[in-house]
Amino acid sequence: QVQLVESGGGLVQPGGSLRLSCTFSGNTFSTYIMGWFRQAPGKEREFVSAIIATGDSTYYADYVKGRFTISRVNRRNTVYLQMNSLKPEDTAVYYCAAVSERTFTGSIYYPTSYDYWGQGTQVTVSS
Repeated sequence: QVQLVESGGGLVQPGGSLRLSCTFSGNTFSTYIMGWFRQAPGKEREFVSAIIATGDSTYYADYVKGRFTISRVNRRNTVYLQMNSLKPEDTAVYYCAAVSERTFTGSIYYPTSYDYWGQGTQVTVSS
């Protein structure tokens, strides 16, 4: 069974940076598409970024493009989200998600396309 564990969240001032990590276990990491989503209080879960199994292609929501960078190290079973120039509106619980490239259907931007989720890590951007 795939398990995902996020880490790296915390409190940061506007303009600051954080790096989130998600550690994958239970299957072959290098065959999974990985995504990051976030959910603020009272709002729906929304897409942030995704990376295909090989790491050759990445995807970003418009509201984080140019500020966030997704990457993965397959030998470490880990995906990262580097977040720079953080804004108060980036405050949310951030979730890591995974889906096997072999069974993937639908859109990489929709949470329903992913089969496995982490427990989330809180990111708060405030002065």
